[in-house]
Amino acid sequence: MLRDTFNEAAELYDRARPSYPPALVGELARVACLGPESRVLEIGPGTGQLTHALAGFGCHITAVELGDAMASVARRRLAGFPRVDVRHAEFERWPLPAAPFDLVACATAFHWIDPAVRVEKAADALRVGGRLAVVVTHHVAGGTTDFFARAQDCYERWDPATPPGLRLRPSSEIPSDLEEFRNCPRLGDVTVTRFEQDIPHTADQYIDVLLTYSGHRALDSTRREGLLACVRDLIESGHGGRVTKRYLHELIIATRVTP
Repeated sequence: MLRDTFNEAAELYDRARPSYPPALVGELARVACLGPESRVLEIGPGTGQLTHALAGFGCHITAVELGDAMASVARRRLAGFPRVDVRHAEFERWPLPAAPFDLVACATAFHWIDPAVRVEKAADALRVGGRLAVVVTHHVAGGTTDFFARAQDCYERWDPATPPGLRLRPSSEIPSDLEEFRNCPRLGDVTVTRFEQDIPHTADQYIDVLLTYSGHRALDSTRREGLLACVRDLIESGHGGRVTKRYLHELIIATRVTP
């Protein structure tokens, strides 16, 4: 499965993936009233990009990670937070503890969870009044726009799954998908708040980021190496060795409203 490919590059993932905007973390902490008494369940923490930020509020965190290598890196990264417990398990099969949580969080991983399970089980895990927070990350137009337009030629040449003429869209054209949260009868007060961030990358840094994406890792070695060489040449020859990428992060929050 594609979701298993991240585990093959846990150390690279930890080094290359950008952290979440402080404003997003602050808004999540504010809405969830995070503090030392808060009980948090995080689904798919990866190597702890969001976990580390949430742990700074002193809360108790149980982080359930599918990949054993990812969980191992997360434990090392979070060793300074004794209230964080990283579990290696598949969330869909992981037995929920008897005590409910104040917050269930999932950052850039919710789409990998079985859609027949994810919202209902998250609601199961919450106390009445508790929050479900899902961060959805989009690649959007912005940053070094000329580079990303030209990079599509590399993808069309080397990745047969790339639709011709595909271009990044501005964040204003990205619709929010809240239907599955609104369709859960135990959840209500569904809101979405948007945060953009521009991340600068050297050629090496950008190639490292690409190597953490499941679609790139799933390519056969010839196609992957050809694609990455093409992208690297664009950065080095056309943009002085540095490009900036824009991300849109949506913070979706829903409240458990019924028992």
